[in-house]
Parts: sequence; C-alpha cells; structure tokens
Amino acid sequence: MSEQDVTVPAADESARIERVAKPGEKRGGLLKGATGRNLGLVIALVALCIFGVITAGERFASIDNVLTILRLASVVGVISIGMTFVITGGGIDLSVGSVIGLASVWASTLATQTMANDVHWVIIVLCGIGVGLGAGLINGVLIAYGKVVAFIATLAMLVAARGLAEIIANRQTQIVEVDGFLDFARSSPLGVPMLVWIFVLVSVAGWILLNRTTFGRRTIAVGGNPEAARLAGIKIKRHTMYLYALCGLTAGIGGVMMLGRTTAGSSTNGQLYELDAIAAVVIGGTLLIGGRGTIVGTVLGVLIFSTLSNVFTQNNLSISAQAIAKGVIIVVAVLLQQRIAERSRAGT
Repeated sequence: MSEQDVTVPAADESARIERVAKPGEKRGGLLKGATGRNLGLVIALVALCIFGVITAGERFASIDNVLTILRLASVVGVISIGMTFVITGGGIDLSVGSVIGLASVWASTLATQTMANDVHWVIIVLCGIGVGLGAGLINGVLIAYGKVVAFIATLAMLVAARGLAEIIANRQTQIVEVDGFLDFARSSPLGVPMLVWIFVLVSVAGWILLNRTTFGRRTIAVGGNPEAARLAGIKIKRHTMYLYALCGLTAGIGGVMMLGRTTAGSSTNGQLYELDAIAAVVIGGTLLIGGRGTIVGTVLGVLIFSTLSNVFTQNNLSISAQAIAKGVIIVVAVLLQQRIAERSRAGT
C-alpha cells in the first residue's frame, strides 16, 4: 500500500499524529525529562563560564567578549536549528557546511552584486537563501523519492557544492562591496549584533514550528515510527523532502550571515560546520535515531561549543587541546542529562 492510498479525514489526522508521536514525549510526561536534559546543559555551560572567569578574568566576562561568543555562535546556531528538524525526522545532512560556502560565493558574484547595486541589497540575501533552499530540495528529492540513503545523498551534495563553489569563485575570495548589505550586516540594534538577532529569530521560529504546529508533530512521528506515521495519514516522502528543504534554507541563511560577518564569499566558508551542528544537536538532547527533538537543547549545545572555543582562545591554548576538551564536554553533558533525567523520572 503506498502512502497515497491512505486517506484520513482532516479532523482525525491531528489526533492520530499525537498518538504516533512517541507516547513518552507528550507534554505531560515529557516536561520533567526535557527540563532535566536542559538543566544538565545549563550546568555544563555555567561551569564553563566559571572556568573562563577564573582563568581569563575580565577579558572573558566583558560585555564585548560575550557578544563575540554570541556572534561566533550565530552561524552554526542557525544551521543547527535546521539540523534539529532533519535529525528529529530520522535523517542526517552532511552538506550544510558546503552549502554555506556555495551560498556565500553565489551571493557575492559580480553579477549578483551589480544587480544588488542596481535594485536593492536584499538581492544578495535572496540569492544566498535561494541557493540553500535549492540544495536542500535536491537532497530531499533524492532521499525521499530517489530512495538514496541520506548519508550518501548529503555526502554527495557536500562534495558537489564545495566543488561548484570553487568553480564559480575560481578558487578566489570575492569581496562584497554593496554598502547597503554591509551596513545591515554590521548593524547592532539595541547594542546586539544583527547576526545574533537573526540567530534568536530563527531559534524562536524553530521552537514554534517544532512544538506548536502540526508540522512539528509530524516530524516527531516520522522520526519515531515511519510506518505508524504513514498509517496515520502522513505523507512520509513529501514531509521528508520538506525537512531537507528546511535544513537547506537555514544553511542558505547561514551563508548570508557568513558573508556579512567576513564581507567575503569563499568556497572555504563553512568547512566542518556540519560536524559542529550535528554535535550541538545531539548533546542538546535530540535523538540521533530520530523521534525526539529540542530547539532549546540545540541552542544550549551551540553556546557550549562557542564558549569553549572562546575560553581556550582567551588562554592561548592550542586547537588540538580544544578538540580534546570538546570531546570531554560532549561526554560530561550527556552524562549530566541522563543522570538528571533519570532522577526526574524516578520522582514522577
């Protein structure tokens, strides 16, 4: 029986999706467990901040440094929101870093900048987002309708997008000279960098989409039990395509943000960002096998990694030491989540 053969009245579909979307994850029973997992991350983040204050003093605790941490977390944070949806839906996307590079290059070509100067600087934004959305749709079609394994399809996009970016840029850095776009990217409403505001807005939109809409419930259902979700009336293939398109969309936004932060498009932009995004999503409490996702946890995971890098930079420690510490932080954070979540369930 194909997914098109199942027709469910609109009034019944929402109730069926609620039953499929992991019984243990429903609002009443999940609250303590989710709070426990997030509290574990908060403890790890606070401990990291205390260590930063002890070792670097005012250099770490200054407002400027806090804003620097948030600014550096913003790009990875935005793509991590999209990654949360894909992983919650039972998939994986290895191509987001390369898509960032491709989006930044395409949006900074001479043709794009000329059009932006002639029309409006928003052309650069639309171009970058469009490239990301297109790459995500290609991934989604290959995986959902072409039945290509997600790991292979997105790995192919990782290689192809990076190669296309190199061809377009001719392995050169393309400087952005559109004043309107640069002024927007460098602005700081209420004293907070624009990139941080974008991260906040994407995070809020992601939380609402995952927790307060049918789309979010369908995502959890598809990741938790695809067959049961199909029988509940969810069009699995179409929804899977949407998830990868959403992830590509956030990668496109990330590419535009990278362009604003560095003022240059380069095929090297976004290298290994996919690994940071996946790690942040997983330590945030989203199940790698799908069926459970948390935007709050993802944001905390991103902040942990960004703060960790800043602490090591402030103390002039090597990148190798940072990599080792990242591994330790991941293990400690997961252990704290599990311990506190177990206590919460025991007290239920």
